Amino acid sequence: MRLTFLGAAGTVTGSKYLVEHEHKRVLVDCGLFQGYKQLRLRNWDHFPLPIEDLDAIVLTHAHLDHSGYLPVLVRDGYRGPVYATPATCELARILLLDSGRLQEEEAEYANRRGYSKHHPAKPLYTEADAERALKLFHPIALHHPQNILPGIRLLLRTAGHILGAATVELEVGGVKLVCSGDLGRMHDPVMKEPELIDETDYLLVESTYGDRKHSPEPVEKQLADVINRTAMRQGITLVPSFAVGRAQLLMYYLYRLKEEKLIPDIPIFLNSPMATDATALYHRFRSEHRLTAEECEGTCKVAHIVRSVDESKLLDEFRRPAVIIAASGMATGGRVLYHLKTLAPNPHNTLLFSGFQAGGTRGSLIVSGAETVRMHGQEVPIRAEVVQMENLSAHADADEIMEWLRGFKRPPKHTYVVHGEPMAADVLRRRISVELGWSVSVPEHRDRVEMKKE
Repeated sequence: MRLTFLGAAGTVTGSKYLVEHEHKRVLVDCGLFQGYKQLRLRNWDHFPLPIEDLDAIVLTHAHLDHSGYLPVLVRDGYRGPVYATPATCELARILLLDSGRLQEEEAEYANRRGYSKHHPAKPLYTEADAERALKLFHPIALHHPQNILPGIRLLLRTAGHILGAATVELEVGGVKLVCSGDLGRMHDPVMKEPELIDETDYLLVESTYGDRKHSPEPVEKQLADVINRTAMRQGITLVPSFAVGRAQLLMYYLYRLKEEKLIPDIPIFLNSPMATDATALYHRFRSEHRLTAEECEGTCKVAHIVRSVDESKLLDEFRRPAVIIAASGMATGGRVLYHLKTLAPNPHNTLLFSGFQAGGTRGSLIVSGAETVRMHGQEVPIRAEVVQMENLSAHADADEIMEWLRGFKRPPKHTYVVHGEPMAADVLRRRISVELGWSVSVPEHRDRVEMKKE
């Protein structure tokens, strides 16, 4: 049994892990690389094995750094099954179609404005490619083990993080491999905590926040302070947000703050059709989160939904205090870029980044103090107040990851620390080694390891 790290090794994006056993090949996660250009260029590389040799794909959850490469594989010939929880299947439809559509739009815009170095600029994949990929999805319920190939059994458990997120257990030739996927918070107000696991032979654990702890300051107070002081300046609070997970958590807190009259009754806009569609799924998958029916209804209704492009453009003419939530969370693309171009140069406004910003993204540049950021071929000055609230993250922090690891009743034979920037991964590696005494390492991109039964 061999394991090859094709992504999220030495970086926090591009999650892909290839499991091979007796000529059977399963890919756990199929994510896009994001952030630094040298990482994004990997999305255009040829897949490192013949695609027809790939037998199955399993997704931990729907975020694009875990699912967004699927349309490329399908475009290039993959025709096997894609296994995921029912909620992940639903969210992937929203995210992948939007991703393909957005890439087509951005390529067309670059060609029309002439700012791309490529002539013509082309999308990595199209909406039609995404549609074809979605036809391959096979939903598997949590806690229902299933043989997906001869000699390979799959079991999915709750990971928290977002709707449908799961830890993946593959039992292959008598050897168990667990992949944590993205672990949620232990005490998240919306999502349930990640489920503890008794044992495994080998473990992949994420390390997004492996070198830090989330702020103990109450989120509601911090969020209210930002909105209130921005409103007193007659400014707008712009929140670049992941459409799935983060947007719904933000809306929950905004609903609470309005109910308790801790922020003024200013308009809140959700400018992301896919975030709107994702929010509706919280009613359908009530068993996967903590919200009551009343809280779910209030969360879904707290914001005015912006669907059309014309209505989105009108927001850039808004001159009264407001909150605008728009995708994407790291300002890598989407409608938020147009709002940034309008709002970032004005010191009355606030740019509120609501979680981790991967290196090389516009979000990372802005929170690190960049005076200008390039968008659509032009340099945009950053004069607005910039705030980063990492305790809004849907990722477990270092202590919460360690708490989850302590749930194992016996140590894995070996643990691989993945899905983190080099510093975060190495700090978590050291903690696992010192505090738990486990055999642990940080793999590099394209490393291949043997997983033995004995």
